Amino acid sequence: MKKMTRKSFISNFGVLGAAAFISPAVLGSTGSKAQTGPAILPVNKKIRVGLIGCGSVSGVYLPHLATCPYAEVVSLCDIKPERAQKAAKKINGANWYPHIDKMMAGVPFDLLVNTTNMQEHGRLNKIAIAAGKNVWCEKPLANTYREGREILDMAKAKGVKIWGAPAVVNSPQFAFMAKQINEGNLGRIAAAHGHYGHEGPGWSAFFYEENGGSLPDLGVYNIATLTGLFGPAKSVVAMTNVITPTRTVDDKGTIPVVAEDNAQVLFEHKSGVLSHIQCGFNYFDPYGHQGTGQERPTISVYGSKGNMHMVGYDWMPAGVDMATSANPQTQRFVRDAGTYVWQEGASVICEHMATGKKPLINVEHSLHVLEIIEASRESQRTGKRIDLVSSFPWPVVV
Repeated sequence: MKKMTRKSFISNFGVLGAAAFISPAVLGSTGSKAQTGPAILPVNKKIRVGLIGCGSVSGVYLPHLATCPYAEVVSLCDIKPERAQKAAKKINGANWYPHIDKMMAGVPFDLLVNTTNMQEHGRLNKIAIAAGKNVWCEKPLANTYREGREILDMAKAKGVKIWGAPAVVNSPQFAFMAKQINEGNLGRIAAAHGHYGHEGPGWSAFFYEENGGSLPDLGVYNIATLTGLFGPAKSVVAMTNVITPTRTVDDKGTIPVVAEDNAQVLFEHKSGVLSHIQCGFNYFDPYGHQGTGQERPTISVYGSKGNMHMVGYDWMPAGVDMATSANPQTQRFVRDAGTYVWQEGASVICEHMATGKKPLINVEHSLHVLEIIEASRESQRTGKRIDLVSSFPWPVVV
């Protein structure tokens, strides 16, 4: 499959060919018996997938799921019914629904893939878990850490599981960097930096509304990468603000910007490393939102015996530059991302559910990232360093 980028966010199903979808036919969209209780996971069989939110992100997820040998998309839902119907026409036999309640009462499925507006993630995840569905959720998992923790506790009580984007820990570039760090090839790690930004999405208001913002949309990638490399953070200091007070977007016209469109966050990791990320919707970059052709690093790591830099965005890496005291001439490693693409998370979870193969993505890591985002805003509000309570299994890659 041709590698796709986040630029596809602005594309809709018009760019997708019907031939891309290979799911077998399933029952009609009405009259199906509802599945109750926890989903029963097939072994070495296709995982039945229901996707909610048939906007731009689904236009990248669905083709990837279509090529996944462990997934079968059987159910689609959107509050704009015509989008769900349009998507269903491109998937042979898929059902479509205008509301999540009808979706839950419709054709049975094993995994809900949530690609709705981020403000809706927590509410919809709760509904799905209450109906006994496993969940893969685009970032963030919920609007607050407390809500995310409640969702996880609810999933455990129901006997189902939930996972959350991003999938950056899956890239071979991440694995290479983690291995160098874990083996001590850079000496004692002191500091790291990550950045990601562009001029801001123009297709939807939710990015700029309450519980939107550059941190859960952009910073989330760097936060996941740096905590993945150096382990959980124990405290956060941050500054956030709004640089552009109004935006003109496709769905609502001119709107006030409420959520931060500019952020700088400093972490103290439990391992002693200090790391920093910056993100925003006011960054001019000649490589744009998609980052194609980017040759500069966006993740940098500095140690007592070496330094290392991930080339390109961490959701679409193009290599790792490294120099050490033993080999001081900078060399580029891992130029090929292999099969990794940012939209692979749901497919990876389908493989896990079908075969038992353990994913690197861990829900506790997603919750830790969410707590960091919330703590960053609290730090800006109070002017104080904020201590964190969450953690996750680490190292991610041994």
